[in-house]
Amino acid sequence: MKIVADSAIPYLEGVLEPYAEVCRLPGSAIRQEHVLDADALLVRTRTRCDGKLLGSSRVRFVGTATIGTDHIDLAYCRRAGIRVAAAPGCNARGVLQYIAAALVHLARTQGWEPAARTLGIVGVGHVGSLVRVYAEQWGFRVLCCDPPREEREHAGFLPLEEVARRADILTFHTPLDETTRHMADARLLALTRPACVIINTSRGEVIDTGALVASGRPCIADVWEHEPQIDGRLLERALLATPHIAGYSAQGKANAASAVVRALSREFGLPHAEWYPAEVAPCTPRTLSWQALCSTIDGHFDIAALSRELKRRPGEFEAMRDQYRYREEYF
Repeated sequence: MKIVADSAIPYLEGVLEPYAEVCRLPGSAIRQEHVLDADALLVRTRTRCDGKLLGSSRVRFVGTATIGTDHIDLAYCRRAGIRVAAAPGCNARGVLQYIAAALVHLARTQGWEPAARTLGIVGVGHVGSLVRVYAEQWGFRVLCCDPPREEREHAGFLPLEEVARRADILTFHTPLDETTRHMADARLLALTRPACVIINTSRGEVIDTGALVASGRPCIADVWEHEPQIDGRLLERALLATPHIAGYSAQGKANAASAVVRALSREFGLPHAEWYPAEVAPCTPRTLSWQALCSTIDGHFDIAALSRELKRRPGEFEAMRDQYRYREEYF
């Protein structure tokens, strides 16, 4: 059995080698010739998995150590009989803590308390649900929009336009597909208040960069259209700018690695159906008051320092992302 794996997926060293030949390569360097004789492929977002890559191979399993699958041609994989496994929710608590750091930064620099702000959440899945729970505990007025869930559940989620009009802070937590690409366009941004802060930690293409810049709305950006070539205009005007690391916690990465190894093990009968990296301690979720958050977050994640670094070194976006030291989740 042969497995080709993105060398940037952590914690895999020595785990699969007793049962398979493992070829580890940078995700952006994985080519058709590398997977021709492979049975399984373990990737991140930097490997486009489609007929061009997989068409002549014997691959029958693709595991992506990410929450999203927009880099995988799912229709092709279904036709080819290739099983696809992802890691939904793996980094939800890491992204929650990124949003927490962003909110604390805004409160400090703009001089407000949570009770004075309305937070609009677009996408109430793994991440958005956590943000909702904690934001309400911290005292924010919270408005939620999730059209697919509303259609299924009739749970009282609000229309996107209403949330956009009423929010002081609008944070996006949606997957990227044809229904969400440029969801925040010129029309939607025109509905928002001039001082509404737009936060994007989902996918860069969820927001129309040109429209956001033209709108003059303040923003916080972790994800960008056309990464790693990021728009200098957006970088300049962003209140905080980071190199796509919102979910880069040790526990998030361990959860992702665990998800793909477990799925691979179930597919091929390997003895790792319950595997989790021994070197990472899972996070123990707990409530945290706004005051406690404000007094502790900098010691765990100095978001402002990272933003200053990216603004100084915009051409090193990819290097900064690759070299980022995973932070520890603590609530």
